[in-house]
Amino acid sequence: MENKERPRLFALDIGTRSVVGLVGEREGLHTRILGYERQEHHTRSMMDGQIHDVQEVSRILASVKERLEESYGTLTQVSIAAAGRALCTIRSEAEIETNLKGPLSTDDVRTLELAAIQTAQQQLSTSKTVKDPTDYYCVGYSVLHYSLDDTQLSSLVGQTGKNARVELIATFLPRQVIDSMQTAVQQAGMEIATLTLEPIAAINVLIPPTMRHLNLTLVDVGAGTSDVAITRDGTVIGYGMVPSAGDEITEAISQQYLLDFNVAEEVKRSLNEQKEVRFQDILGLEQVLPSAQITEAILPQVTQLANDIAAQILELNAEPPQAVLLVGGGSLTPQLPQALAQALNMPPARVAIRRPDMVQEIMDIPEALHAPDAITPLGILKLASGNLLHFVHVTLNDRPLRLFNLGQLTVADALLVAGFDIRALKGRPGLGITVTANGQKHFLPGSAGAPGTLALNGQPATVSDLLHDEDTLTAIAGAIGSTPQVTLADLADLPSELSCSINGRSHIFQPVVTINQEPASVQTVLKDRDVVAYSFPPTLRQVLKQAGHEENDFHFRYFINGQERTYTVWPEFFVGPDAATLETQVSDGAVIRIVAKQTPKLEDVLGLRDTSTHIQVQFNGAACKVPTCRLRLHVDGRAAQPGEDAPDGSHIEFQLTEALTPIISDVLLAAEFDAMKLPLGKINILCNNCEAELTTPVKNGDAIRIESEPLPTSKL
Repeated sequence: MENKERPRLFALDIGTRSVVGLVGEREGLHTRILGYERQEHHTRSMMDGQIHDVQEVSRILASVKERLEESYGTLTQVSIAAAGRALCTIRSEAEIETNLKGPLSTDDVRTLELAAIQTAQQQLSTSKTVKDPTDYYCVGYSVLHYSLDDTQLSSLVGQTGKNARVELIATFLPRQVIDSMQTAVQQAGMEIATLTLEPIAAINVLIPPTMRHLNLTLVDVGAGTSDVAITRDGTVIGYGMVPSAGDEITEAISQQYLLDFNVAEEVKRSLNEQKEVRFQDILGLEQVLPSAQITEAILPQVTQLANDIAAQILELNAEPPQAVLLVGGGSLTPQLPQALAQALNMPPARVAIRRPDMVQEIMDIPEALHAPDAITPLGILKLASGNLLHFVHVTLNDRPLRLFNLGQLTVADALLVAGFDIRALKGRPGLGITVTANGQKHFLPGSAGAPGTLALNGQPATVSDLLHDEDTLTAIAGAIGSTPQVTLADLADLPSELSCSINGRSHIFQPVVTINQEPASVQTVLKDRDVVAYSFPPTLRQVLKQAGHEENDFHFRYFINGQERTYTVWPEFFVGPDAATLETQVSDGAVIRIVAKQTPKLEDVLGLRDTSTHIQVQFNGAACKVPTCRLRLHVDGRAAQPGEDAPDGSHIEFQLTEALTPIISDVLLAAEFDAMKLPLGKINILCNNCEAELTTPVKNGDAIRIESEPLPTSKL
């Protein structure tokens, strides 16, 4: 009668191939097994640790539950474990001040552990480890180290110090994995009491804390997944998962021999027990094959599975461990231990299949559970009475949330799990902008945001309020303030306007504005990081442009030596009495005049001014310039001079011969000497007092004289 009053512990191992149910009760520090039930899935309702047919799995769970209830009474609270499919692990830590607490209690240590889990949740929510952190649940954790005042301890309970600290590994799984299990359990008439991870359950059975100083690897090879856990330096250092296991071998047998999947599973299980295997393929043909032949046929798939598991072990451990412990039904796959030892380059004796013949803290293990696939269900039962993770159901903005009861759950925890930004409740101010105007920086803040609302069960709440099961939350984000809309006219104290007159007409000028070196106006709306420059038009060119005054250039067309040419004549500019160019600086009150030019000269059109060169000589005692080039110029068929006007559209023919050596006849032409004015007589030409002729060359500085001798008188 005394035993019946003890609370029943109910554990379910929901595997890919089968469901195992265990019922036990606590006796002091131990758990006694009262009964068990195993039932395989009728169809492939689970694959790779994920429920694919919730209804079918729920029926199997209900069947296992009902059979156990026939002997042990009503079972409504169940402990389960999840496979490590799409597992995410995060290391986190927490610490508390303990100098005023006295000896630490079990509740104190539990609070410290839960604080570290909350830290891990926050890290996951703010990291980019997974695509959507709100779709992940924390399903378990393992303590790496406890420390008190920087001294590592195996336990903090009963210790006294100033500062206690814990470091742990928190494990997270996708919401769909947990939600499908939760639904299947509920449809079977049960509620989840505790939830853990399958490798966490298995390692608590097979590798107790006294063995964790060794570098050991536990591999739980199931039907759909192979879960990995590694110990070293007295703690569990990591968890992992390989999305392949025994079903891959069953599939290989099915493909090789054309078998129904369930038949192939029976063949696989017979390989270790029988020398020959008899089966019927899908064509109805009976076959009897040696087990060794089938084992040889599936060796490539077994090797691939071993390689996948070895890769996960090396990723977590960086090197082969001291030993590998294989559990789970898939560990019985022929040649798997040998293939894994080869993949890890380890001695074959260091990779072994383990059975739960004796388990610390568990009594009366039935003979039927002395099998590798009983490790995980025994671990779930062992942890069932511990402080594992419990569900709390709340609703946030009409969205149901299942939170794991991490002790003192608050509104902030629910917002965090749902991915709601707590800072948004305050109503963020609008973004400010920074603008640089003429080298000076200006910061313009955004407007203040409007606060949001937060209600718990219809009453105003704060993020620190405690949550309870079935609470209802409403969270409305605050309004975000606006970004300032400013122009240069709003930002700068612009100087007075610039005024001047152009050809007697007054003009008022605004500053010339550029934003990021592009033209703009004082009314252009500024953006963040804009660089603004503004000034009044400093040159005559900019003044005329802003005044809308055309520069009034004139174009003349000519046909020069048979080719069409254009000549542009610019107006003349004056600022005050002085001639100016378009780059002349203009000040306030300036008087500007624009004078149009007349028809250009031939010498301007042909560019002859700078090409006329000469030498200097003395002719009959007077200075004389003698050209050294010869120009022939005709306009519309008539001879013309360079200084004449060049009418628009005229035909100009010219030839310029340069670098001539002048002769005395050129000197006479340059001096406009008229020989008719000399008296009759003999004419003498002297160059530097020497006799010369009209063709005698002359050079710069020569002295030329023309003399006439009278004719002799006639005698009668």
